[in-house]
Formats: sequence, C-alpha cells, structure tokens
Amino acid sequence: MKIVIKILIGIAVFIALIYFVAIPYIHNEAKKFSPEKTATLELGGGSLEVDYSSPSKKGRTIFGELVPYGKIWRTGANEPTTFTTTKQIKIIDKTLPAGKYSLWTIPNKDSWKVIFNTEIPEWGVTRVDGNQTTHEVKYDYLTIEVPTKKLEVPVEDLSINFEDIEINNTSQNNLSLAWDTIKIMIPIYK
Repeated sequence: MKIVIKILIGIAVFIALIYFVAIPYIHNEAKKFSPEKTATLELGGGSLEVDYSSPSKKGRTIFGELVPYGKIWRTGANEPTTFTTTKQIKIIDKTLPAGKYSLWTIPNKDSWKVIFNTEIPEWGVTRVDGNQTTHEVKYDYLTIEVPTKKLEVPVEDLSINFEDIEINNTSQNNLSLAWDTIKIMIPIYK
C-alpha cells in the first residue's frame, strides 16, 4: 500500500511540474518568436485596444498554407488576440458593447470572417495537438465579413493597427490587419 501511495504522489508531482513549469516555459519561449504588440485608438470619449502576438513570415506562404483557408484562426500567435473597447461601438452595421473580446478570423481568398468572442482562453490552440483552436462558437458575439486586399509588397510581421482613411471627405476609422500579401480593413463607427 505504501508503494502505491508513493507512486501516486510521484505521478502527481510529475503532472504538477509539467503543468506549472514546463507549459509556462514553452509559452514564454514561443513569445520570443512572436512578440506581443498593442494597437490603440482614442475614439470619441473612449478607447480601443488590440493586444496580439506578431509572428513573422520567414519565407513561408501564409494564407492558404500556414493559415488554411476556411478554418478558424486565432489571428496571431500564442494567446488569442484580444480587442477591448471602453464604449459601445459599431463594427460595420453591428453594435459591439463595451468590453473585452477575443478576436478570431476565418481567412478565405477573397474575404474574411471576423469574429468577436466573449470568452478569452489562456492559449489560442489546444495543448494536445497545437492545430485545434480553443475558440468556442457558443461565445461568438458578433461576426462580420470583409473583403481582402492584395498587397504589392509582402508584410514580414503580422501587423494589426488602427487606420484613418478618407471616404467622401469624411474620416473613417478602421482596424487593419496585414500579413504577407493580404490586408483586411474592418470599419469602426462611434
């Protein structure tokens, strides 16, 4: 009986070491290759913030290969990208209340679905195989679809920013995402 207890204690210690030491170490090492970045925008008495990890192209074909078409993507590396708004805004024609959301995308060749999800998992993919995302559709709050734009010059590191563009002499706020030869623009209204 004492041997069984010692074996069980040994297994418990081993599992605890993996969970509390090895996995956090691996996550920290992964962040060295895809550094954390933040984009912010002051918007009519409120603010918007996007926190993401920025992977590099490194000679790879990104969309359609590394990031497959038609599959949910954590929109960056490491933890899921988060989008925080301190005030209610409109994304295209849909209302997004103040709060913090995980930002997921489904890239396709000509358009992308962009999903604002109320759950923010610790990591963007499962620990089992690393290919399945931790996204849960039941927490999707808002989904929109935007067209892709082909870029002449490839973007080496994933870049998420806020951009103002002029449309009919009016300034339009957009959340932009660019990587490799693809860019999307997500219109944001106060």
